[in-house]
Amino acid sequence: MLQIRAYTPKDMPALYQICLETGDSGADATLLYSNPKLLGEFYAAPYAKSEPELTFIVEDELGVCGYILATADSERFAKYMELEWLPPLRQQYPITESTDLSRDAAMIRILHQGYQADPSLQAEYPAHLHIDLLARAQKKGQGKQLMQTLFAALRAQGVSGVHLGVGAKNQNGIAFYQHIGFTLLETKPWGLVFGMKL
Repeated sequence: MLQIRAYTPKDMPALYQICLETGDSGADATLLYSNPKLLGEFYAAPYAKSEPELTFIVEDELGVCGYILATADSERFAKYMELEWLPPLRQQYPITESTDLSRDAAMIRILHQGYQADPSLQAEYPAHLHIDLLARAQKKGQGKQLMQTLFAALRAQGVSGVHLGVGAKNQNGIAFYQHIGFTLLETKPWGLVFGMKL
């Protein structure tokens, strides 16, 4: 039976694992990376660490099988990343030669580039989120329930809107966001940006 609950620090390893197992546009990226932690270092762990009250878990009898996590303020999150989260990771993961075209090398370059908030979204959609569900938790209403749980937490903080990015290959994700009421805000070379007013 699936249930949604608040995040606790003991869930951190599961965040890393699920981020990896959904890291190829929703498909399993385990075989694409030599270092299984790299995706989670950027797309999962810093959110749970900096704003655990905006991280929610879905689990079943086998354990954690999905999450939603967010920041209420993308500009504040960018500062947190630069000042606290990324500096030790940049020492741990030095940039490799430009001839290194591996997924690991590309992800390490992202860690060194850092997270940049989009100023054009900050006024109306200051929050942003990531949601990932393993296959066994999909198509059971958990994604929508996770969204509703997060939206309630964001509204309680007075947040006006939230945005997210989705890769162009992730057709299931795109359909899901449109189905629950997100509006297409921008088309990027890598995919789409959706937003929702709260």
